[in-house]
Amino acid sequence: MSKKAFFGLIVIILAAVIFTGIYALREIYNSNPTRESVIFVITKGEGVRQISQNLKDDGLIGNKLVFEVYIYLKKIGHKFQAGEYELTHGWSIKKLVELLTSGRALSKEQEIKIIEGWNDREIAESLENQGVVTADDFLEAIYDDRIWRGKYDFLEDKPKKASLEGYLFPDTYRIYKDASLDDIITKMLDNFDSKLTPEMREDIKEQGRTIFEIITMASIIELEVPTDGDRKMIADIFWKRVDNGVALQSDATINYITGKGDPTPSLEDLKVDSLYNTYLYPDLPPGPIGNPGVSAIEAAIYPTPNEYWFYLSKPNGETVFGKDHDEHVRNKQKWLK
Repeated sequence: MSKKAFFGLIVIILAAVIFTGIYALREIYNSNPTRESVIFVITKGEGVRQISQNLKDDGLIGNKLVFEVYIYLKKIGHKFQAGEYELTHGWSIKKLVELLTSGRALSKEQEIKIIEGWNDREIAESLENQGVVTADDFLEAIYDDRIWRGKYDFLEDKPKKASLEGYLFPDTYRIYKDASLDDIITKMLDNFDSKLTPEMREDIKEQGRTIFEIITMASIIELEVPTDGDRKMIADIFWKRVDNGVALQSDATINYITGKGDPTPSLEDLKVDSLYNTYLYPDLPPGPIGNPGVSAIEAAIYPTPNEYWFYLSKPNGETVFGKDHDEHVRNKQKWLK
């Protein structure tokens, strides 16, 4: 073999080694989670090769050899623990192995439920009642802007002094019983991040509004009416009022101030001097009054254009709309006697 050919062969071999090394490092350490989860089972007695094959079959790893070599070099093949695990597509091999050798199977989880419209205090009290975390610790964490701002782009337009109220997405969550407070909040924020699609974010931007404004509006809509169609109608009424400097007059904001939850706040409550009192102050309140679900968020982004400026809820929950104040007064006399 000539020197030139030998040198060429060496270059090819080195290139292959470098390429393989880079590929292996990316597989091991780089995460690109899709938030699409799968339940993965390790049966008692399964070895590394069977586990790697199952991970490959489930689309959780791209290369069995890289996985098995990583386990061999780390000398942790004996540490895998049987059980059911919730894994996410796109996790790095390193992250997968950390969980599968931790013993944190689903049997060591508990379920928590966050109701649509709950405010931060209600979430905090629920978590405390379930023995998950103290209410005070939870509230302190969601007010610590330094922890969260750099992690999620949807928080960029949130005022620094505002809490995460509005962004803690209501849903049913499974959490490890020894999960940290940050882990729990991260689950909620990740869920919000996945629900607020790129298309929604672009549409919000094109409307000249901010995500914070949309979530603030959605939190009010969530508590005002229960049906999707009515929510989109009322969203248009509210945005028209905001854009024209007219008070929203939302009972939900009064209840947020008083904590009473009255269907019809008293005249005394309507006089409470607070920037959250949308009877006294026009425009949106300083921030969300709860944590809205998808329906309310979509209504805030995509309102149904209409000619109404007023509405009321009948005792049976049905919404009645009015084009002007006179019609609204007649509707009140007819339905709210």
